[in-house]
Amino acid sequence: MMATLNDVAKVAGVSPTTVSRVINNYGALSEKTKTKVFAAMRELNYAPNNLARSLSGKKTQLVGLIFPSVSNPFFGELVATLENSLFAAGYKTILCNSANNADKERAYLRMLAANQVDGIITSTHNLGITEYQKIALPIVAFDRNLAPTIPIVISDNYQGGRIASEALIAQGCRHIVMLVSSAGTSEPTNARQQAYADVMAQHGLTPTVTPLGFNTVASVKRITIRTMLQNQPIDGIFCSDDLTALLVLEEAAKLGIDVPTQLKVIGYDGTQFMRDYHPELATIQQPFTGLGQLLIATLTACINDQPPKHLAPLPVQLRPGETLNADWA
Repeated sequence: MMATLNDVAKVAGVSPTTVSRVINNYGALSEKTKTKVFAAMRELNYAPNNLARSLSGKKTQLVGLIFPSVSNPFFGELVATLENSLFAAGYKTILCNSANNADKERAYLRMLAANQVDGIITSTHNLGITEYQKIALPIVAFDRNLAPTIPIVISDNYQGGRIASEALIAQGCRHIVMLVSSAGTSEPTNARQQAYADVMAQHGLTPTVTPLGFNTVASVKRITIRTMLQNQPIDGIFCSDDLTALLVLEEAAKLGIDVPTQLKVIGYDGTQFMRDYHPELATIQQPFTGLGQLLIATLTACINDQPPKHLAPLPVQLRPGETLNADWA
């Protein structure tokens, strides 16, 4: 049988009202009283009823995180950053792995609303989830246009695309292909592709974009990359994510194409995983700590009914590597 607030009060030797005040951090309470109540809660394995607290107008101190897949190093690192920072700010998190399943994402949204979370941070990759426009909860999006009223936190995608394209051209590349994961959508990440096209045009070069959808399995990506390398005169490749860049390096090695002598490659994201295990890859590094801090600050502002009017994109930077010329490493 689950312990009740009255059980905690009895073990702690205080009134139920005092227990409630300790739980809600309300009123003047001695450290001795708090210690006794918390000790009783641990002894009885008692957890406050967050839903009941929310119905009485109190915050649940819960935040929902909806991300495509934490197995992807980029999202895994961002989620870890968010969870640690939210915990330090007094929030617990409910993590929802939406994958490429829109129905699953809708079910998670309903679950989060039913649990009365204080807010949601999301980076959905499922299109057409209209529930985001209907749910009466503070929501902040990362790199996604969900609704006009939902704030978006981004790094400077256009700046990143420009830096990557100019770096390849500065290294002598003239036949540069960009591999993108979100072609044909209106998401903020498409600014990388626009910057690539603009830089190529400024240098009198022809842009070539090859779409590789976010949810495309690695085996299909490999075939597409191999075919492209075999049939096109390519000397530079700009990938919109680091994992695709690794596939390019593997397929180039199988075909006997030397990187960076014959082919130069640059990725995008620059996670700690990539820095630790693939330091050879030149990439555009996103500011994970800054993104996490801005997402949480924005959500907190929305929870307090003070949504920001405008959020400037955070700057990115080139992390050099041997997939450009060695003198850039």
